[in-house]
Amino acid sequence: MQRLREMWTKEGPGIPKDAPKRTGLALFAEILAREWWEMVKLNILFILASLFVVTLPAALVAMARVSVALVEDRNTYLLRDFTEAFLRYFWRATAWGLTLAGAFAICLQAILTYAAGARDNLMLAAPLAIALVATAFIAVFACHLVMLMVMRDLPALRLLRLAALGSVVRPLPALAALAFNATLWLAHILFYPVSVFMPATFNFSLGMFAVAFGVHRAVVLVLDLPEAMQPPCKPHAGNAS
Repeated sequence: MQRLREMWTKEGPGIPKDAPKRTGLALFAEILAREWWEMVKLNILFILASLFVVTLPAALVAMARVSVALVEDRNTYLLRDFTEAFLRYFWRATAWGLTLAGAFAICLQAILTYAAGARDNLMLAAPLAIALVATAFIAVFACHLVMLMVMRDLPALRLLRLAALGSVVRPLPALAALAFNATLWLAHILFYPVSVFMPATFNFSLGMFAVAFGVHRAVVLVLDLPEAMQPPCKPHAGNAS
């Protein structure tokens, strides 16, 4: 029983202090090799936490919180950190999840509508291209928004602005992370039934880790902008003149 409890509550592995710092794909591979077992357990926690469907946004955000800790090489206590993040961000994650799901639904409907019409009318190719670009931007925007949410407590308006700014400044890493996720699920489909255990073991957590790894630099960049360049916060009532 003690060993089973420690598997979920013990501190994760770290990096030797004298190890050379790596960047890019080398760093991604290094973290993955070191934390793969934590990611497997994180994947299981995510599946269990999202079984009720309505808890899916909160489970995604909790998984993102742990993934950011892995990227930053901070000590992680998996069960505690996941549970705390799940409870802390539940309502915010649910609200943003419904909003983003609605935006994706509108974009998908627009793509299907314009794609069907473009077969007979080439004039509809332009709005189809706009719908595709808008969908890609919303996907990149969602990645930045989730990471900003778990890295800093921000008012909703500033969260929106910084997520949009990060999406414009560094969209390619987020697109690469999304392409990595698409590749994972494509491999699951192509190699089924051999790949039947991929979602249960690492697809979700590895995909979220890829997003956190890709978006992290952009999020740090926009959070470190000088105050003069960031959107102003409303003054508290007690500070008003």
